[in-house]
Amino acid sequence: MSTSPDLSPGHFARLLLIALIIVIIALLVWQIVDVMLLVFGAILLAVMLKRSADWLEERTPLSAGWSLAAVVLGITVALGLCGWLFGAQVSGQIDQLVQVVPQAWGQLREQLQGSSWGRGVLETVDQFNPSSVSGGVMREAGSLLMSVVGGLGNVLLLVVGGVYLAAQPKLYRDGVVMLVPRNSEYLARDTLDVMGDALGNWLKGQFIAMVMVGAMVSLGLWLLGVPSAIALGLLAGLGEFVPLVGAVATAIPALLAASTVGMSTVLYVVALYIVIQQIEGNVILPIIERKMVSLAPALALFAVVAFGLLFGILGVIFATPLTVVAYVAVKKLYVEYALGKPDTKEEPD
Repeated sequence: MSTSPDLSPGHFARLLLIALIIVIIALLVWQIVDVMLLVFGAILLAVMLKRSADWLEERTPLSAGWSLAAVVLGITVALGLCGWLFGAQVSGQIDQLVQVVPQAWGQLREQLQGSSWGRGVLETVDQFNPSSVSGGVMREAGSLLMSVVGGLGNVLLLVVGGVYLAAQPKLYRDGVVMLVPRNSEYLARDTLDVMGDALGNWLKGQFIAMVMVGAMVSLGLWLLGVPSAIALGLLAGLGEFVPLVGAVATAIPALLAASTVGMSTVLYVVALYIVIQQIEGNVILPIIERKMVSLAPALALFAVVAFGLLFGILGVIFATPLTVVAYVAVKKLYVEYALGKPDTKEEPD
């Protein structure tokens, strides 16, 4: 019986070699997944800088390079000015918050000690609290210091990488396109461009939502007389970067701070966060999503859980933009290209 050309030993060996190379590359990428996530963070920053620079270039006589330099300088000056104007106040409130939260936790422990179920909860919490072990405090302090130093190094790497990517985005895009077959170069280039536009729209909408939520939380907590209202509002705004999970996580310090005022204030704070989340979900996000990228809330939630289990804290932070990229890839490469179904949905402006 003759052997089919498609099943010849040489062809089979080539397929086996390609499969082996793919497996090796996948294993290498998995080993450096933290670095890959930092690269993705740099891409996010580059998209933000590039879109801002393009906006400035269209409205001024500045060239692309000088527009990018002006944007970077403007952001640096703005951050420095905010630090000078509000740094002392926010720093003082953060220090106050650091003192208030342990005090509130101590009061809560005393109340939980009064019931059998409360003591069970405390025993469970203490099992996961390394500081309850003798000598654990010093070990945790050392680990925290190393984490802070490593985190600052990662932030510096992310910022520098983002600036480089924003300065020459076509260079890096064309480098990726070179890795695909020639007959697929246009599809790869178009997909990467659409991904960049989707990330830019998502970043714009996310920034608006973060500012509005942070302002509402700060104002509401200040009116309720909760300590460290500005710091808690800033925390809530940053938490908005991680949908659903971030809102719940940032509400816990606010509730602990409110417990130092009174239990009635705790109830008011719970109501405040619920109202703000309803405003965000039913008013802010629908308005933003008319012109931005929209993701189903359930998809965003499961993405946070999945990426968190796979990649840890960085996976949680970048879960939503990673899902945006995956959504665009599936739509362009599978739905439109492989299945041949055109996108009939009206594209955002």
